[in-house]
Amino acid sequence: MYRDYYCGETNEKMIGEVIELSGWVNKRRDHGGLLFIDLRDRSGLIQVVFDPEKLSESDIHWNQIRSEWVIQVKGLIQSRPRGTENLNLSTGKIELLAQEYTVLNISKTLPFELSDYKEETDEYIRLKYRYLDLRRANKYQVLKLRHKVVKYIRDYLDEQGFLEVETPILIKSTPEGARDFVVPSRNNPGQFYALPQSPQQLKQLLMVSGVDKYFQIVKCFRDEDPRADRQPEFTQLDLEMSFVTQEDVLNLTEKMFIGLVQSVAPSKSINSPFERLNYDLSMELYGSDKPDLRFEMKIKDFTTQSKNNQFKVLADTVGNGGVVKGLVAPNGNNYSRKQIDSLVEYVKALGGSGLIWIVLEDDPKSANQDFEFKSIVKKYLDSDFVKNIGKLSDANIGDMILLVAGENKKTLEILGNLRNKLGKDLNLYDKNDLKFCFITDFPLFEWDEERSKWTSSHHPFTMPHDEYISDLKNDPSSIRAYCYDLVANGSEIASGSIRIHKKELQEEVFSILGYSKKETNELFSQLLNSFEYGAPPHGGIAPGIDRIVMLLAGTDNIRDVIAFPKTQSGFDPLFESPSNLTADQLKELGITVEKP
Repeated sequence: MYRDYYCGETNEKMIGEVIELSGWVNKRRDHGGLLFIDLRDRSGLIQVVFDPEKLSESDIHWNQIRSEWVIQVKGLIQSRPRGTENLNLSTGKIELLAQEYTVLNISKTLPFELSDYKEETDEYIRLKYRYLDLRRANKYQVLKLRHKVVKYIRDYLDEQGFLEVETPILIKSTPEGARDFVVPSRNNPGQFYALPQSPQQLKQLLMVSGVDKYFQIVKCFRDEDPRADRQPEFTQLDLEMSFVTQEDVLNLTEKMFIGLVQSVAPSKSINSPFERLNYDLSMELYGSDKPDLRFEMKIKDFTTQSKNNQFKVLADTVGNGGVVKGLVAPNGNNYSRKQIDSLVEYVKALGGSGLIWIVLEDDPKSANQDFEFKSIVKKYLDSDFVKNIGKLSDANIGDMILLVAGENKKTLEILGNLRNKLGKDLNLYDKNDLKFCFITDFPLFEWDEERSKWTSSHHPFTMPHDEYISDLKNDPSSIRAYCYDLVANGSEIASGSIRIHKKELQEEVFSILGYSKKETNELFSQLLNSFEYGAPPHGGIAPGIDRIVMLLAGTDNIRDVIAFPKTQSGFDPLFESPSNLTADQLKELGITVEKP
């Protein structure tokens, strides 16, 4: 027995007991003839007092003990002297008076401090020594939160009659939106497995097999370009059901997430019911298909009011088929000129031609004829126009109206990004608020200008709305799908759809995406053939476990919620991978490497 209790389990009821504890030396304080250390394990800290008059001898002298040494201590639980209590610790009213101790292992000087956590410690160094970084209490709490999230999901879905089924990691390379990671097959020279981007086809095959309700906490792999909220390997909850409508999937998902938050993060507030927006409305109101609903600030359309405007920039944009849209920043009169200029530069960096700002000095709803406002382009703007758009947007005195003019899609994209920036800069939301919504009815297809072809908005297995099925090729851009995302606080948390379950319809979708009959059979025969043997209607959703934990932990960095993450470029500093294979390994696999 190395210990009787965890350090953080000790309490005042144990005063007078002799117990054994084990852990790491968090800090040491040498007070002349006495040594005080904070002994740490995953549960917390307790102060240990080394008094040479009360100590048995040991192989290593008590005063040689240093930070991060691993020790075992036997001693007496006693009250701390009056005035020395630490009320910030659960064990802050007691201490352990050491009687015997054993040094179980010593430690070199650490490459960075653990007890005084500093974000500025280089992340690469922290990832290289991740086993040290994980010793920090805040890191352990995130791992514990992740454990609770996964446990709740498993228990909830088990109660709902779902069966957890493991699917293969070595599968066939099929196009699902990103590049595959591939694995050479030694027994089949020149041929490769792929690591799954998701178990999409496998879970659909399970529905054909009659499993009916399936889930899996599964690793997925995508060879994508680096991004702050991406990792080359990630974990998702994969979920699929038979004989369901879109409404069935959304209802189950909503109940699961409300219960999850209330169970594992009760300090967070969560909206109920979840708001539902179709894709087109979300883009028009928020400039995004993942809107942050913790604050209002909806996009307003001023195109009609800008037609034949005396400000030529606005009139010409509308005359050329463009739009004029904008946002109202509350209390924008508090912005300095430098801050306003930074917003203008931000819009230009997003590809906009500029940003028109107008600060209202009068109430646009008043009957006052003399309407005052500030703007760098004031001499080009008619006061009636400004007053009119102020009324239309429900702006108040002191607010700032921000206008962007241009092509509709680009204008919405710019305003969506600007809206998120303003929400953060103006502190328009509480960080403990969780505002979930479902975005539905996504386009089935998107046109890829670069490759001059149609691509899937989500993936090619998505069911189009009933009214489009009879004539998919007429106008692919207009087709809406039974496709949905779960969004929270401006982040996509889950994506799903009702799937195609008839071979002919699936083949037609592949045809629009540019696959020949031969390519379709080579890539998707396993799925298409199964549809000929009585495939039921089915659908599902796949929430990202990493993103759920990020949301609940309140971090913007995906690497904070993964035990052993890779850098943003996909490199693992701990194992220094990816790395080269030996000549013998390459020869055995029949592979030659051509370096660029």
